[in-house]
Amino acid sequence: MKKLELEFNHKKQGGLWLISIGVVLAVATAFGGKFIVNPIIFLAGYYTFFYLVNVNRKVREKLSQGSISKFQIKMIYFSIAVLFLLMFCIAGPFIPSWNWRMIWLGVMLATGLHFLLWYFVHGRCMVILGIICTIIPIMGYIFPDAGYLPFGIADAAAKLGMGIYMLFFSGPSTSVGSADSHH
Repeated sequence: MKKLELEFNHKKQGGLWLISIGVVLAVATAFGGKFIVNPIIFLAGYYTFFYLVNVNRKVREKLSQGSISKFQIKMIYFSIAVLFLLMFCIAGPFIPSWNWRMIWLGVMLATGLHFLLWYFVHGRCMVILGIICTIIPIMGYIFPDAGYLPFGIADAAAKLGMGIYMLFFSGPSTSVGSADSHH
């Protein structure tokens, strides 16, 4: 069985991204209106911070604490593909009726599940975030009379909290696991 050692050297960049998206989600939810999450604020913030944090080479280099493997890069792209597939399957069925609460809960659930794959990029902290961000929308499904706001704010807070931890308190780490069993 082939061993796979992963180095988690990009936690600070991931943390800044989570902080950014947590703030964007909180603001977009606060000004959500009939869309529950304001799509203009969300998309403008998402793409602005995506560029500033993930595309901008200077920011990436400043926050990087080492290299990232080809396997980890493949996992980034794979998890993004899984995210869109999950959003299509979970949130997509509610688009024809424009049920924004169910659409956004579905997007949150898809995002939480896709965070689990980010273990391979950032380590155990992403499993913790994935579990939290999966439980929050499930609670939204269980309690439909609660509205979206408490779940949207909890999701944004979870991302913000984990982002702060990753950016300021977590350092590079490694994990050795089996490439065949994906530990």
